[in-house]
Amino acid sequence: MKKSDIGMIGLAVMGENLALNFESKGFIVSAFDIRSDAVQKFEKGRALGKNIQCFTSLEEFISSLSKPRKVMMMIRAGNPVDQVIDQLIPLLEKGDIIIDGGNSHYPDTLRRVEKVENEGLLFIGTGVSGGEEGALNGPSIMPGGSKKAWPLVKPLLQSISAKVDGEACCDWVGEGGAGHFVKMVHNGIEYGDIQLISESYQLLRDLLLLKPKQLHQVYSDWNQTELNSYLIEITAQIFSVVDSDNHPLIDKILDTAGQKGTGKWTASTALDEGVPLTLIAESVFARFLSSMKEERVNASKEFNKKILPFEGNAQSFISDVQKALFVSKIISYAQGYELMRSAANHYQWNLNFGGIALMWRGGCIIRSSFLSKIKEAYDHNPNLSNLLLDPYFKEKILSQISSLRKVVSAGVISGIPLPSMSAALAYFDGYTTEKLPANLLQAQRDFFGAHTYERIDQPRGIFFHTNWTGMGGDTSSTTYNG
Repeated sequence: MKKSDIGMIGLAVMGENLALNFESKGFIVSAFDIRSDAVQKFEKGRALGKNIQCFTSLEEFISSLSKPRKVMMMIRAGNPVDQVIDQLIPLLEKGDIIIDGGNSHYPDTLRRVEKVENEGLLFIGTGVSGGEEGALNGPSIMPGGSKKAWPLVKPLLQSISAKVDGEACCDWVGEGGAGHFVKMVHNGIEYGDIQLISESYQLLRDLLLLKPKQLHQVYSDWNQTELNSYLIEITAQIFSVVDSDNHPLIDKILDTAGQKGTGKWTASTALDEGVPLTLIAESVFARFLSSMKEERVNASKEFNKKILPFEGNAQSFISDVQKALFVSKIISYAQGYELMRSAANHYQWNLNFGGIALMWRGGCIIRSSFLSKIKEAYDHNPNLSNLLLDPYFKEKILSQISSLRKVVSAGVISGIPLPSMSAALAYFDGYTTEKLPANLLQAQRDFFGAHTYERIDQPRGIFFHTNWTGMGGDTSSTTYNG
Protein backbone atom coordinates (compact mmCIF):
# COMPACT_ATOMS: atom_id res chain seq x y z
CA MET A 1 0.00 0.00 0.00
CA LYS A 2 1.11 3.58 -0.66
CA LYS A 3 2.16 5.92 2.12
CA SER A 4 -0.78 7.17 4.16
CA ASP A 5 -2.11 10.73 3.94
CA ILE A 6 -2.83 10.93 7.66
CA GLY A 7 -2.24 8.92 10.82
CA MET A 8 -4.79 8.45 13.60
CA ILE A 9 -3.66 7.76 17.17
CA GLY A 10 -6.45 6.52 19.44
CA LEU A 11 -9.05 3.99 18.31
CA ALA A 12 -11.88 4.71 20.69
CA VAL A 13 -15.22 5.82 19.25
CA MET A 14 -14.10 9.21 17.89
CA GLY A 15 -10.75 8.02 16.52
CA GLU A 16 -12.26 5.03 14.72
CA ASN A 17 -15.03 7.07 13.14
CA LEU A 18 -12.73 9.88 12.05
CA ALA A 19 -10.36 7.32 10.48
CA LEU A 20 -13.27 5.82 8.55
CA ASN A 21 -14.43 9.32 7.57
CA PHE A 22 -10.99 10.19 6.16
CA GLU A 23 -10.87 6.89 4.25
CA SER A 24 -14.34 7.43 2.80
CA LYS A 25 -13.16 10.72 1.30
CA GLY A 26 -10.38 9.01 -0.63
CA PHE A 27 -7.48 9.34 1.82
CA ILE A 28 -5.21 6.50 2.90
CA VAL A 29 -5.15 6.27 6.68
CA SER A 30 -2.74 4.75 9.18
CA ALA A 31 -4.20 3.81 12.58
CA PHE A 32 -2.43 3.22 15.89
CA ASP A 33 -3.44 2.54 19.46
CA ILE A 34 -1.38 1.57 22.47
CA ARG A 35 -3.95 -1.19 23.05
CA SER A 36 -3.09 -4.01 20.66
CA ASP A 37 -6.53 -5.59 21.11
CA ALA A 38 -8.21 -2.35 19.94
CA VAL A 39 -5.97 -2.31 16.84
CA GLN A 40 -6.76 -5.94 16.00
CA LYS A 41 -10.49 -5.43 16.52
CA PHE A 42 -10.52 -2.41 14.21
CA GLU A 43 -8.31 -4.10 11.60
CA LYS A 44 -10.48 -7.22 11.43
CA GLY A 45 -13.73 -5.34 11.79
CA ARG A 46 -14.67 -1.88 10.53
CA ALA A 47 -11.33 -1.29 8.74
CA LEU A 48 -11.40 -4.58 6.86
CA GLY A 49 -11.10 -4.11 3.11
CA LYS A 50 -10.51 -0.36 3.39
CA ASN A 51 -7.46 1.82 2.70
CA ILE A 52 -6.54 1.77 6.36
CA GLN A 53 -3.24 0.40 7.69
CA CYS A 54 -3.26 -0.64 11.35
CA PHE A 55 -0.20 -0.68 13.61
CA THR A 56 0.76 -1.65 17.14
CA SER A 57 4.26 -0.14 16.73
CA LEU A 58 4.51 3.64 16.91
CA GLU A 59 7.74 3.60 14.86
CA GLU A 60 6.15 1.57 12.05
CA PHE A 61 3.07 3.80 12.22
CA ILE A 62 5.17 6.94 11.69
CA SER A 63 7.17 5.31 8.87
CA SER A 64 3.93 4.58 7.00
CA LEU A 65 3.06 8.27 6.61
CA SER A 66 3.84 10.48 3.62
CA LYS A 67 5.85 13.65 4.28
CA PRO A 68 5.24 16.09 5.75
CA ARG A 69 3.68 13.67 8.19
CA LYS A 70 0.29 14.50 9.67
CA VAL A 71 -0.51 12.73 12.93
CA MET A 72 -3.90 13.25 14.56
CA MET A 73 -4.49 12.30 18.19
CA MET A 74 -7.95 11.43 19.47
CA ILE A 75 -7.07 10.56 23.05
CA ARG A 76 -8.07 11.61 26.54
CA ALA A 77 -7.17 15.22 27.35
CA GLY A 78 -4.49 16.03 29.90
CA ASN A 79 -1.29 14.13 30.61
CA PRO A 80 -1.92 11.42 27.97
CA VAL A 81 -1.62 14.08 25.25
CA ASP A 82 1.71 15.32 26.62
CA GLN A 83 2.98 11.77 26.91
CA VAL A 84 2.17 10.96 23.28
CA ILE A 85 3.70 14.24 22.08
CA ASP A 86 6.92 13.36 23.93
CA GLN A 87 6.95 9.96 22.18
CA LEU A 88 6.26 11.49 18.76
CA ILE A 89 8.84 14.29 18.75
CA PRO A 90 11.92 12.00 18.39
CA LEU A 91 10.23 10.11 15.54
CA LEU A 92 9.17 13.11 13.48
CA GLU A 93 11.10 15.48 11.22
CA LYS A 94 11.08 19.24 10.72
CA GLY A 95 7.80 20.41 9.22
CA ASP A 96 5.77 17.40 10.35
CA ILE A 97 2.41 18.17 11.96
CA ILE A 98 0.83 16.93 15.20
CA ILE A 99 -2.93 17.45 15.50
CA ASP A 100 -4.73 17.23 18.85
CA GLY A 101 -8.42 16.68 18.15
CA GLY A 102 -9.46 15.94 21.73
CA ASN A 103 -11.17 18.20 24.26
CA SER A 104 -7.93 19.77 25.50
CA HIS A 105 -8.01 22.89 27.66
CA TYR A 106 -6.80 25.84 25.60
CA PRO A 107 -3.96 26.86 28.00
CA ASP A 108 -2.50 23.39 27.45
CA THR A 109 -2.71 23.94 23.71
CA LEU A 110 -0.96 27.31 24.03
CA ARG A 111 1.88 25.56 25.83
CA ARG A 112 2.04 22.65 23.40
CA VAL A 113 2.16 24.88 20.32
CA GLU A 114 5.23 26.62 21.72
CA LYS A 115 6.88 23.35 22.75
CA VAL A 116 6.33 21.58 19.43
CA GLU A 117 7.34 24.59 17.35
CA ASN A 118 10.57 24.84 19.34
CA GLU A 119 11.32 21.31 18.10
CA GLY A 120 10.90 22.42 14.47
CA LEU A 121 7.48 20.78 14.18
CA LEU A 122 3.99 22.22 13.74
CA PHE A 123 1.00 21.78 16.06
CA ILE A 124 -2.74 22.02 15.47
CA GLY A 125 -5.15 22.09 18.41
CA THR A 126 -8.63 21.60 17.00
CA GLY A 127 -12.07 21.28 18.43
CA VAL A 128 -14.12 18.45 16.92
CA SER A 129 -17.84 18.46 17.68
CA GLY A 130 -20.62 16.15 16.67
CA GLY A 131 -20.08 13.02 18.71
CA GLU A 132 -19.92 9.55 17.19
CA GLU A 133 -22.30 10.29 14.31
CA GLY A 134 -20.57 13.56 13.44
CA ALA A 135 -17.11 12.00 13.49
CA LEU A 136 -18.23 9.40 10.97
CA ASN A 137 -20.42 11.52 8.70
CA GLY A 138 -19.11 15.06 9.11
CA PRO A 139 -18.29 16.98 12.32
CA SER A 140 -17.78 20.64 13.00
CA ILE A 141 -14.02 21.23 13.14
CA MET A 142 -12.35 24.28 14.75
CA PRO A 143 -8.57 24.26 14.06
CA GLY A 144 -6.00 26.60 15.57
CA GLY A 145 -2.31 26.59 16.45
CA SER A 146 0.63 26.79 14.03
CA LYS A 147 -0.64 28.86 11.11
CA LYS A 148 1.95 27.37 8.73
CA ALA A 149 0.28 24.01 9.19
CA TRP A 150 -3.17 25.13 8.04
CA PRO A 151 -2.61 24.99 4.23
CA LEU A 152 -1.22 21.46 4.66
CA VAL A 153 -4.14 20.09 6.71
CA LYS A 154 -6.93 22.19 5.20
CA PRO A 155 -7.83 19.74 2.39
CA LEU A 156 -7.95 16.87 4.87
CA LEU A 157 -10.02 18.54 7.58
CA GLN A 158 -12.41 20.38 5.30
CA SER A 159 -13.10 17.24 3.29
CA ILE A 160 -14.34 15.30 6.33
CA SER A 161 -16.25 18.16 7.98
CA ALA A 162 -19.98 18.76 7.78
CA LYS A 163 -21.21 20.89 4.87
CA VAL A 164 -23.97 23.50 4.92
CA ASP A 165 -25.03 25.03 1.61
CA GLY A 166 -21.86 23.59 0.13
CA GLU A 167 -19.58 25.30 2.67
CA ALA A 168 -17.36 23.30 4.98
CA CYS A 169 -18.04 23.64 8.71
CA CYS A 170 -14.30 23.95 9.22
CA ASP A 171 -12.01 26.93 8.83
CA TRP A 172 -8.93 28.41 10.44
CA VAL A 173 -9.77 29.91 13.83
CA GLY A 174 -6.48 31.46 14.97
CA GLU A 175 -3.05 30.90 16.38
CA GLY A 176 -2.07 29.41 19.74
CA GLY A 177 -4.99 27.89 21.63
CA ALA A 178 -7.72 29.64 19.61
CA GLY A 179 -9.19 26.44 18.18
CA HIS A 180 -9.62 24.72 21.50
CA PHE A 181 -10.82 28.00 23.07
CA VAL A 182 -13.64 28.27 20.54
CA LYS A 183 -14.51 24.59 21.11
CA MET A 184 -14.60 25.28 24.86
CA VAL A 185 -17.06 28.15 24.34
CA HIS A 186 -19.07 25.91 22.02
CA ASN A 187 -19.33 23.38 24.82
CA GLY A 188 -20.26 26.09 27.32
CA ILE A 189 -23.06 27.26 25.03
CA GLU A 190 -24.09 23.61 24.71
CA TYR A 191 -24.37 23.44 28.53
CA GLY A 192 -26.58 26.55 28.43
CA ASP A 193 -28.79 25.23 25.61
CA ILE A 194 -29.31 21.91 27.35
CA GLN A 195 -30.15 23.55 30.68
CA LEU A 196 -32.60 25.98 29.07
CA ILE A 197 -34.39 23.15 27.29
CA SER A 198 -34.48 21.18 30.54
CA GLU A 199 -36.02 24.15 32.35
CA SER A 200 -38.69 24.45 29.65
CA TYR A 201 -39.39 20.73 30.12
CA GLN A 202 -39.81 21.11 33.88
CA LEU A 203 -42.24 23.98 33.40
CA LEU A 204 -44.38 21.97 31.00
CA ARG A 205 -44.12 18.80 33.08
CA ASP A 206 -44.71 20.23 36.56
CA LEU A 207 -46.96 23.21 35.86
CA LEU A 208 -49.03 21.98 32.91
CA LEU A 209 -48.66 18.30 33.86
CA LEU A 210 -47.90 17.33 30.25
CA LYS A 211 -47.03 13.68 29.67
CA PRO A 212 -44.11 12.49 27.48
CA LYS A 213 -46.39 11.83 24.49
CA GLN A 214 -47.69 15.40 24.70
CA LEU A 215 -44.16 16.75 25.22
CA HIS A 216 -43.02 14.90 22.12
CA GLN A 217 -45.61 16.79 20.11
CA VAL A 218 -44.74 20.17 21.70
CA TYR A 219 -41.03 19.90 20.96
CA SER A 220 -41.67 18.47 17.49
CA ASP A 221 -43.80 21.54 16.78
CA TRP A 222 -41.12 23.83 18.19
CA ASN A 223 -38.55 22.27 15.88
CA GLN A 224 -40.53 23.69 12.96
CA THR A 225 -40.05 27.22 14.30
CA GLU A 226 -37.05 29.51 14.87
CA LEU A 227 -36.04 27.07 17.63
CA ASN A 228 -35.18 24.50 14.96
CA SER A 229 -32.01 22.74 16.13
CA TYR A 230 -30.40 19.38 16.74
CA LEU A 231 -31.01 19.59 20.50
CA ILE A 232 -34.73 20.38 20.12
CA GLU A 233 -35.00 17.57 17.55
CA ILE A 234 -33.45 14.94 19.83
CA THR A 235 -35.46 16.23 22.79
CA ALA A 236 -38.66 15.49 20.87
CA GLN A 237 -37.34 12.02 20.01
CA ILE A 238 -36.40 11.30 23.63
CA PHE A 239 -40.01 11.81 24.75
CA SER A 240 -41.20 9.21 22.22
CA VAL A 241 -38.96 6.38 23.47
CA VAL A 242 -40.49 3.75 25.72
CA ASP A 243 -38.80 1.22 28.00
CA SER A 244 -39.24 -2.57 27.88
CA ASP A 245 -42.49 -2.23 29.86
CA ASN A 246 -43.84 0.21 27.25
CA HIS A 247 -43.67 3.14 29.67
CA PRO A 248 -41.75 6.33 28.76
CA LEU A 249 -38.04 5.88 29.35
CA ILE A 250 -37.57 9.55 30.32
CA ASP A 251 -39.61 9.00 33.49
CA LYS A 252 -37.19 6.27 34.65
CA ILE A 253 -33.95 8.23 34.28
CA LEU A 254 -32.44 9.50 37.54
CA ASP A 255 -32.31 13.31 37.73
CA THR A 256 -28.56 13.67 38.35
CA ALA A 257 -26.45 15.20 35.58
CA GLY A 258 -22.88 14.37 34.65
CA GLN A 259 -20.26 16.53 32.99
CA LYS A 260 -16.74 16.37 31.55
CA GLY A 261 -15.57 19.81 32.71
CA THR A 262 -15.65 21.96 29.59
CA GLY A 263 -18.62 23.99 30.86
CA LYS A 264 -16.74 24.63 34.09
CA TRP A 265 -13.69 25.72 32.07
CA THR A 266 -15.89 28.19 30.19
CA ALA A 267 -17.33 29.69 33.37
CA SER A 268 -13.90 29.86 35.03
CA THR A 269 -12.40 31.56 31.98
CA ALA A 270 -15.22 34.11 32.03
CA LEU A 271 -14.30 34.97 35.62
CA ASP A 272 -10.66 35.40 34.58
CA GLU A 273 -11.67 37.59 31.64
CA GLY A 274 -14.20 39.61 33.66
CA VAL A 275 -17.08 38.68 31.34
CA PRO A 276 -20.61 38.19 32.77
CA LEU A 277 -21.22 34.67 31.46
CA THR A 278 -24.04 34.23 33.95
CA LEU A 279 -26.35 31.91 32.04
CA ILE A 280 -23.71 29.31 31.23
CA ALA A 281 -22.28 29.52 34.76
CA GLU A 282 -25.73 28.81 36.18
CA SER A 283 -26.08 25.82 33.87
CA VAL A 284 -22.87 24.40 35.35
CA PHE A 285 -24.07 25.03 38.91
CA ALA A 286 -27.41 23.40 38.03
CA ARG A 287 -25.54 20.18 37.21
CA PHE A 288 -23.70 20.39 40.53
CA LEU A 289 -27.01 20.85 42.36
CA SER A 290 -28.60 17.95 40.49
CA SER A 291 -25.88 15.62 41.77
CA MET A 292 -26.98 16.31 45.37
CA LYS A 293 -29.90 13.92 44.92
CA GLU A 294 -30.14 12.52 48.45
CA GLU A 295 -29.87 15.98 50.02
CA ARG A 296 -32.53 17.34 47.69
CA VAL A 297 -34.92 14.50 48.50
CA ASN A 298 -34.45 15.14 52.21
CA ALA A 299 -34.77 18.93 51.85
CA SER A 300 -38.00 18.59 49.86
CA LYS A 301 -39.46 16.63 52.80
CA GLU A 302 -38.08 19.00 55.43
CA PHE A 303 -39.67 22.00 53.72
CA ASN A 304 -42.74 20.13 52.47
CA LYS A 305 -42.02 21.48 48.99
CA LYS A 306 -45.03 21.52 46.68
CA ILE A 307 -45.44 23.03 43.23
CA LEU A 308 -48.34 25.47 43.23
CA PRO A 309 -50.92 24.63 40.54
CA PHE A 310 -50.96 26.56 37.28
CA GLU A 311 -53.79 29.00 36.66
CA GLY A 312 -54.29 30.29 33.16
CA ASN A 313 -54.48 29.25 29.52
CA ALA A 314 -52.26 26.24 28.86
CA GLN A 315 -51.73 26.87 25.13
CA SER A 316 -50.86 30.50 25.76
CA PHE A 317 -48.33 29.43 28.39
CA ILE A 318 -46.75 26.87 26.03
CA SER A 319 -46.29 29.71 23.53
CA ASP A 320 -44.70 31.87 26.23
CA VAL A 321 -42.30 29.08 27.19
CA GLN A 322 -41.31 28.69 23.53
CA LYS A 323 -40.55 32.41 23.24
CA ALA A 324 -38.80 32.50 26.61
CA LEU A 325 -36.56 29.65 25.47
CA PHE A 326 -35.68 31.45 22.25
CA VAL A 327 -34.92 34.77 23.98
CA SER A 328 -32.79 33.02 26.60
CA LYS A 329 -30.91 31.23 23.82
CA ILE A 330 -30.11 34.57 22.16
CA ILE A 331 -28.78 35.92 25.46
CA SER A 332 -26.69 32.79 26.03
CA TYR A 333 -24.99 33.16 22.65
CA ALA A 334 -24.51 36.87 23.23
CA GLN A 335 -22.61 36.06 26.43
CA GLY A 336 -20.56 33.35 24.71
CA TYR A 337 -19.57 35.70 21.90
CA GLU A 338 -18.71 38.37 24.44
CA LEU A 339 -16.28 35.91 26.04
CA MET A 340 -14.69 35.12 22.67
CA ARG A 341 -14.34 38.83 21.91
CA SER A 342 -12.60 39.42 25.25
CA ALA A 343 -10.23 36.48 24.73
CA ALA A 344 -9.46 37.62 21.18
CA ASN A 345 -8.31 40.97 22.57
CA HIS A 346 -6.38 39.28 25.38
CA TYR A 347 -4.51 36.79 23.20
CA GLN A 348 -4.52 38.93 20.03
CA TRP A 349 -6.45 36.35 18.05
CA ASN A 350 -8.15 37.57 14.89
CA LEU A 351 -11.33 35.57 15.39
CA ASN A 352 -13.85 35.55 12.55
CA PHE A 353 -17.07 35.56 14.57
CA GLY A 354 -19.32 35.08 11.54
CA GLY A 355 -17.09 32.24 10.37
CA ILE A 356 -17.35 30.58 13.78
CA ALA A 357 -21.14 30.63 13.52
CA LEU A 358 -20.81 29.02 10.08
CA MET A 359 -18.60 26.26 11.53
CA TRP A 360 -21.29 25.58 14.13
CA ARG A 361 -24.15 25.40 11.61
CA GLY A 362 -23.52 21.76 10.79
CA GLY A 363 -22.11 18.65 12.39
CA CYS A 364 -21.90 19.93 15.97
CA ILE A 365 -24.20 19.49 18.95
CA ILE A 366 -25.44 23.11 18.95
CA ARG A 367 -26.17 23.19 15.22
CA SER A 368 -29.32 25.12 14.43
CA SER A 369 -30.89 27.40 11.84
CA PHE A 370 -30.45 30.18 14.41
CA LEU A 371 -26.69 30.27 13.71
CA SER A 372 -27.16 31.62 10.19
CA LYS A 373 -28.58 34.78 11.78
CA ILE A 374 -25.42 35.14 13.90
CA LYS A 375 -23.28 34.82 10.78
CA GLU A 376 -25.38 37.49 9.07
CA ALA A 377 -25.03 39.75 12.11
CA TYR A 378 -21.23 39.64 12.08
CA ASP A 379 -21.04 39.77 8.28
CA HIS A 380 -23.05 42.98 8.50
CA ASN A 381 -20.96 44.40 11.37
CA PRO A 382 -17.69 42.54 12.16
CA ASN A 383 -17.12 44.92 15.10
CA LEU A 384 -20.50 44.27 16.72
CA SER A 385 -19.94 44.74 20.47
CA ASN A 386 -22.85 42.57 21.57
CA LEU A 387 -25.15 40.26 19.64
CA LEU A 388 -28.18 41.85 21.33
CA LEU A 389 -27.49 45.07 19.43
CA ASP A 390 -27.84 43.48 15.99
CA PRO A 391 -31.15 44.65 14.39
CA TYR A 392 -32.52 41.11 13.95
CA PHE A 393 -31.80 40.01 17.50
CA LYS A 394 -32.87 43.35 18.95
CA GLU A 395 -36.27 42.98 17.28
CA LYS A 396 -36.64 39.42 18.55
CA ILE A 397 -35.76 40.45 22.09
CA LEU A 398 -38.15 43.39 22.08
CA SER A 399 -41.05 41.30 20.77
CA GLN A 400 -40.53 38.29 23.05
CA ILE A 401 -38.90 39.50 26.29
CA SER A 402 -42.34 39.82 27.90
CA SER A 403 -42.77 36.05 27.54
CA LEU A 404 -39.51 35.47 29.39
CA ARG A 405 -40.75 37.73 32.18
CA LYS A 406 -44.04 35.80 32.40
CA VAL A 407 -42.28 32.43 32.45
CA VAL A 408 -39.68 33.40 35.05
CA SER A 409 -42.45 34.92 37.18
CA ALA A 410 -44.47 31.72 36.91
CA GLY A 411 -41.46 29.70 38.00
CA VAL A 412 -40.82 31.95 40.99
CA ILE A 413 -44.46 31.94 42.11
CA SER A 414 -44.86 28.18 41.65
CA GLY A 415 -41.53 27.17 43.17
CA ILE A 416 -39.90 25.81 39.99
CA PRO A 417 -36.18 26.58 39.74
CA LEU A 418 -35.20 28.34 36.51
CA PRO A 419 -31.54 29.25 37.10
CA SER A 420 -30.53 29.82 33.49
CA MET A 421 -33.72 31.52 32.31
CA SER A 422 -33.60 33.76 35.39
CA ALA A 423 -29.94 34.54 34.66
CA ALA A 424 -30.84 35.43 31.08
CA LEU A 425 -33.46 37.91 32.23
CA ALA A 426 -31.21 39.42 34.91
CA TYR A 427 -28.39 39.86 32.38
CA PHE A 428 -30.71 41.56 29.89
CA ASP A 429 -32.12 43.89 32.54
CA GLY A 430 -28.64 44.69 33.83
CA TYR A 431 -27.18 45.24 30.35
CA THR A 432 -30.01 47.59 29.39
CA THR A 433 -30.05 49.58 32.66
CA GLU A 434 -28.38 52.98 32.36
CA LYS A 435 -27.74 53.40 36.09
CA LEU A 436 -26.97 50.35 38.23
CA PRO A 437 -26.48 50.48 42.03
CA ALA A 438 -22.72 50.00 41.65
CA ASN A 439 -22.24 53.58 42.88
CA LEU A 440 -23.31 52.41 46.35
CA LEU A 441 -21.10 49.35 45.99
CA GLN A 442 -18.09 51.57 45.23
CA ALA A 443 -18.94 53.86 48.15
CA GLN A 444 -18.99 50.83 50.46
CA ARG A 445 -15.64 49.59 49.12
CA ASP A 446 -14.14 53.02 49.63
CA PHE A 447 -15.65 53.27 53.13
CA PHE A 448 -14.19 50.02 54.46
CA GLY A 449 -11.14 49.61 52.25
CA ALA A 450 -10.27 53.02 50.79
CA HIS A 451 -10.59 51.44 47.32
CA THR A 452 -11.57 54.80 45.71
CA TYR A 453 -14.32 55.62 43.22
CA GLU A 454 -14.91 57.65 40.06
CA ARG A 455 -17.28 60.63 39.90
CA ILE A 456 -19.98 61.40 37.33
CA ASP A 457 -18.86 65.04 37.24
CA GLN A 458 -15.22 64.18 36.46
CA PRO A 459 -13.50 62.43 33.52
CA ARG A 460 -13.27 58.64 33.56
CA GLY A 461 -10.01 57.28 34.96
CA ILE A 462 -9.67 59.82 37.79
CA PHE A 463 -10.18 58.20 41.20
CA PHE A 464 -11.23 59.76 44.51
CA HIS A 465 -11.24 58.73 48.14
CA THR A 466 -13.42 60.11 50.93
CA ASN A 467 -12.66 60.07 54.65
CA TRP A 468 -16.18 58.83 55.41
CA THR A 469 -15.93 58.75 59.20
CA GLY A 470 -13.58 61.70 59.70
CA MET A 471 -11.06 59.34 61.29
CA GLY A 472 -9.72 57.43 58.30
CA GLY A 473 -7.25 59.89 56.87
CA ASP A 474 -6.62 60.66 53.23
CA THR A 475 -4.52 57.63 52.27
CA SER A 476 -6.23 55.41 49.70
CA SER A 477 -5.63 51.85 48.59
CA THR A 478 -4.45 50.96 45.11
CA THR A 479 -7.18 51.07 42.47
CA TYR A 480 -7.87 47.80 40.70
CA ASN A 481 -10.72 46.10 38.91
CA GLY A 482 -10.86 42.45 39.89
